[in-house]
Amino acid sequence: MPMPRAMIHAAPRFACACGLLRWLSLAALLPVALAVVGQTAPDTAAVTRKVYVTRGQPYEGRIVPSVTLRTLYVYPRLHFKDTKEYVAYLKLVRDVKRVLPVANMINRLIVETYEYALTLPTERERKRHMRKVEKGLKEQYTAQMKKMTYSQGQLLIKLIYRQSDQTSYEIIKAFMGPFKATFYQIFAKSFGSSLKVTYDPTGEDRLTERVVTLVENGQL
Repeated sequence: MPMPRAMIHAAPRFACACGLLRWLSLAALLPVALAVVGQTAPDTAAVTRKVYVTRGQPYEGRIVPSVTLRTLYVYPRLHFKDTKEYVAYLKLVRDVKRVLPVANMINRLIVETYEYALTLPTERERKRHMRKVEKGLKEQYTAQMKKMTYSQGQLLIKLIYRQSDQTSYEIIKAFMGPFKATFYQIFAKSFGSSLKVTYDPTGEDRLTERVVTLVENGQL
């Protein structure tokens, strides 16, 4: 049966209307679908929260957080005359970072050795113990000391005095006797150094003291 003329002309319009309705329906359902997906999709992003626990301090009738900050040292800005002076400063910083741990270790060893020596009943046992300590130091640190430069060796002697308030000569004399102290002093003198060198933090060693303080405090 042939399709009536009116229906033939209306068919394209009807098809277009159906297509438009389909697109409108999809457009209307799309936000709903996205909302459903948003609700059901697992949240894979990890949420990290930092919790800080601080001490409370009463202030004007209420408790407020109280935080103790570490000490920060502030010095005037350094001014260098030329590149050579700046390079010398960088070299000093490098040497302090390398030598300071050794000076601290020696200071701890002095205290520990002295305290242990006091517990030994006789002078003979104390001397025997000191020989063991000396031998152990040579075996453990000789290779490390040999890698130090001349300037680092001189700096170490100064920092030992800073940390222990005694010259290296006085330390050796107290623990190993005057003969060995004199021997090591003569040996140091042959290399243009001295075990009797002291440390002046407010004078000639002022810049070194500044670098040491900043390194110890983690600011350099």
